[in-house]
Amino acid sequence: MKFARVDKNQKEIVTALRKAGAKVKHVYTVKNLFDILVYYDGKTYNVEIKDGLKSKLTEGEAQCKEDLESVDVKYWIVRSVDDALNMIKLK
Repeated sequence: MKFARVDKNQKEIVTALRKAGAKVKHVYTVKNLFDILVYYDGKTYNVEIKDGLKSKLTEGEAQCKEDLESVDVKYWIVRSVDDALNMIKLK
């Protein structure tokens, strides 16, 4: 059985979001989805965490992004704590 790989920066990003007051739920174990759900200020963020600029979406992640965005649901890709905090507009 193949397990989902967790990006090295995921813990740091999740910690920063929680410290900022967001609720974070891990969903990275669901194949072809995204890594975390973030709830903040009445909004929900579907977030894929990538470690570094060269990290690309997998085929399944890209399809999920396309599916969500086809119905006007944002699929966020964050690569750093700053990206995550900017996403929820704290920084």
